[in-house]
This record gives sequence, structure tokens and C-alpha cells, in this order.
Amino acid sequence: MAIAKAERLMNLALCLLGTRRPLSKRELRTSVEAYLEAGSDDSFNRMFERDKDDLRELGLVIETVENLDGEVGYLARRDSNRLPPITLDAEEAAALGLAAKVWQQARLAGAASGALQKLRAAGLPEDVDPYEAHGALEPRIPVHEAAFEPLMLACRDRRPVLFDYRKASAARPEPRHVEPWALECWRGHWYLAGFDRDRGAERVFRLSRITGRVRSRGTGFTAPVPDVVTVRETVASWAGEIADGTALIRLRSGAGYPLRAKASQVRELGDGWDELEIPYGHGLDAWLVEFGPDVVVLEPPELRADVVDRLRAVAKG
Repeated sequence: MAIAKAERLMNLALCLLGTRRPLSKRELRTSVEAYLEAGSDDSFNRMFERDKDDLRELGLVIETVENLDGEVGYLARRDSNRLPPITLDAEEAAALGLAAKVWQQARLAGAASGALQKLRAAGLPEDVDPYEAHGALEPRIPVHEAAFEPLMLACRDRRPVLFDYRKASAARPEPRHVEPWALECWRGHWYLAGFDRDRGAERVFRLSRITGRVRSRGTGFTAPVPDVVTVRETVASWAGEIADGTALIRLRSGAGYPLRAKASQVRELGDGWDELEIPYGHGLDAWLVEFGPDVVVLEPPELRADVVDRLRAVAKG
């Protein structure tokens, strides 16, 4: 009878935790009974790599060490896998439970549930139920973009990615080679911040403009990751949120509510149109284009010209 996977993972974890020196794959294969059942080297390698990834997903810190002969070994140091005592009061536990309920996606919901299970094992009081506290609150952060999960994993694992990205002013997407740093939701949209290798600078990408599949490209980053990634501030400056002037636009009645929320003045013109004064800053043209025929820019002339150029580029596509 095949040995259950849970037992195999436990045996592998005990081997890695119990050794004082790195163990090679060859040594692990002879030490873990389930690996002796592997019919071939390829079968063992696939099984071991899956098990190693599963243990890391469960929180075990496994180090990969190369000796002087070039042979790769593995171990899990006890001091790297020992948590200090965790003490949480009822309010802190409730906050964790609330955060765990945010995600609607099954993958993230499972990860959040697993994190709470680890806290239970580390000392979370049994009489505290983080899911029931403040149960009237049902937060949700919807994620509709298929690119979210692979980018989230790439940010976690520090893996460069390649994807096709369509700018607001472009008719066709272009390939972007990015070292992903952080994902953040702002005003109902998800954004990725990272280092664009082709442009040699930090960039922010809106996930809804990523087309096709996100592909991994090699390992390791070439640029340092900043301590603080200001996604919202960057997007705000590009979207005209950081304004140094005023723009005058015509807006179709009953449309463009985000623009109306920003307006300092609104005047009814009749015939289904209103006139708005809104803050004007870098990137406002890209935002106005998204409203299509519902917006007409009146002033300043340079903003009107930029919007017209963007619309013509889209029309040519």
C-alpha cells in the first residue's frame, strides 16, 4: 500500500529538521521510506520537488546549500523554524479573522485559513474565534483579472515575469519584462508596481490592461527592491490626482460619476450635457480617454490635444 502523502511530508520534514548538515537528494531518497517506492529517478525527483514546495507552502524554511564538490543539499535549521510565543487579545484575533474573510478567491481563502491554523498552533487562544468576532462585517476585495494570482505568486517568490500590456493610448499591447514588487488595489482597480527591465525604471501597471498569460522568466532580480513601494501615489500622479491646474470639460448628463466627484464646479448646459471644472495634472488625458464619447475637453488646449491624439491612436488600431 502506498504511503500517505501526509506521512511522507512528515518524514521528510523530520529528516530536514533533524540533520546538522545538508542532505543530498540521494541521502534523502534512502532515508524516507516512501521515496524507496519511486520507480525511477525522474519519478523520485518530481515527488521530492512537489514535497519540498508543499513544505515551504506550509511554512517550513528549507535551505539549499551547495558544498565544495558542487553537490546540492537541503536542511531546515531549527532556529529558522521556531516561532516565538504569540499572544493575541480578542481584538487582534478579530482583526486577523476579518482580514482572512476578505478574499473571495479559493486560492487566497485557503492561504488565509492556513495562516490562522498556524497561529492556532503557535498559541492563539482556543476560546477566541477570529471568524465569529464582528461577524456582521463581510468585507470583500473582488479580483476579476486572471493576471492577479500569477503576479501575486511572482511578487512573493521574487520571480521576473513577462506579459503583454496595452497602454490607454495604444491600439495594440506590447511585451513588458518586469521584476514585480507589490500589488495594490486603488479605487476598484488592481495595480502592479515593479522594475521594467526594458525601460530600466520603476513602472506601475493596471492589471485590467494585461492581456494574455503572465509567464515566468528566469530567477533573481537585477534591481534593488525599495523598502516602500508607493503604488497609490504613483497612480494618483499619473491619473491627474496630483493637480497643479484646472481643466474645463463637457460631460454627458448621467455619465462620468468619478469625474463629477472630482469637480470643483458643475454647470448644466442643457441638451444632455454638463460643464465641469476638474483638477488638472499629469496623466489626466489617459483617464479622460476611458470615458470615450461622454467627455469633450474644452480647456486647456494642450490637454485637448493630448486626448485627441490618444483617441486617434486607438481609432487607427
